[in-house]
Amino acid sequence: MNNQELHRGLEERHITLMSLGACIGVGLFLGSAQTIELAGPAILVAYVIAGAMMFIIMRALGEMAIQNPVAGSFSRYAQVYLGPLAGFLTGWNYWFLWVVTCMAEITAVGVYMDLWFPDVPRWIWALAALVIMTLVNLITVKAYGEFEFWFALIKIVAIIAMIVIGLMIILFGFGNGGIATGISNLWKHGGFAPNGIKGILMSLQMVMFAYLGIEMLGVTAGEAKNPEKTISRAVNSVFWRILIFYVGALFVIMSIYPWNEIGTSGSPFVMTFEKIGIRQAAGIINFVVLTAALSSCNSGIFSTGRMLFNLAEQNQAPTSLKKVSKSGVPSLAIVLSAAALLIGVILNYLVPEKVFTWVTSISTFGAIWTWAMILLSQLKYRKNLSAEEKAKIKFKAPFWPYGSYIALAFLIMVVILMGFFPDTRIALIVGPLWLLLLVAVYYGKGMNKQ
Repeated sequence: MNNQELHRGLEERHITLMSLGACIGVGLFLGSAQTIELAGPAILVAYVIAGAMMFIIMRALGEMAIQNPVAGSFSRYAQVYLGPLAGFLTGWNYWFLWVVTCMAEITAVGVYMDLWFPDVPRWIWALAALVIMTLVNLITVKAYGEFEFWFALIKIVAIIAMIVIGLMIILFGFGNGGIATGISNLWKHGGFAPNGIKGILMSLQMVMFAYLGIEMLGVTAGEAKNPEKTISRAVNSVFWRILIFYVGALFVIMSIYPWNEIGTSGSPFVMTFEKIGIRQAAGIINFVVLTAALSSCNSGIFSTGRMLFNLAEQNQAPTSLKKVSKSGVPSLAIVLSAAALLIGVILNYLVPEKVFTWVTSISTFGAIWTWAMILLSQLKYRKNLSAEEKAKIKFKAPFWPYGSYIALAFLIMVVILMGFFPDTRIALIVGPLWLLLLVAVYYGKGMNKQ
């Protein structure tokens, strides 16, 4: 093993739980109320539609990742099939997307610890989370995989428990005096789609960002044991599991509580656990969302480190970043990403909250860019193959090429919908400006002549 190669230490259980953990975050536990407010119970339709589009995107990524399992995945594929500029933009864009996401997550750790330690300054917890997660990522890729496996498992167990308890309330009146609640709340208060198709469309842009992180499967390709078996199974299973967790959890919540009352009195998860007499519900859910934030931070440091390593391999970042430690991790790339996150912690306290919200809007724009690049790369990849080579593809994306075109059209529609909301409209300004800055750096450094 030379010092330029990553170790293949991630097993199927690590990779499956990692992509699940990256997606099932704080948004489901505490942020679902906002999407329900827009679409009512019809939010379930929005999750199914968005999930179907993500399945097409993930199968397109899986097809390329199994044929060519490398770190940095979609950035490398954009580089090979769409050109060096596309690879440069996709790689740096994804790096920044996760840095910004992690800034929010490590700040969230401080907020959650407040419940138990109100006298300790929040920045101490944020800093501790950053240091611990960085050290975990520096040990070995297997150590990272183990941490992520258990972090994700805690979230998943909490969601399954909530769904099971909810179904017992719906069917048998458990914790409700033996009176089964049924599912009539799904259509009682203004109908199943109280805000019509407009409500479903308006919720789509928020729903799509709930799926951010699923593409991490591709980033793990360079360190997966037996990529063909591992990635193909993970791609297929993750889609169904996320759909079950999101749709299942929201179905249960909206069946038990009127949709127009959700969010007015705390987290729906806390309310459901309290309904059956678990008084420590707030503490339990606080622990779960704390692990959710740590999990996202852990995944973010992993992703950013691998993306920098990949960019360095393509001479689009300093070559020192492609050095690999004895334990097979890109240590310099990880440390640099962690340093960027440290600046984020400081900025979060110095910069007004509004500005920080604007910066995070880049990550929402970046998610759409990443998914679009995956689809465009796969379309070009297929077009470059002979009929014989196409027949040998081990993990074909379904409905090609129509599925890819439909998913691309869907992403364009989501971007257009972002323009209707003041909170997301800023992403349509900041996102393109960020890409223009990267283009300027690319040509300014003469990378187009390499």
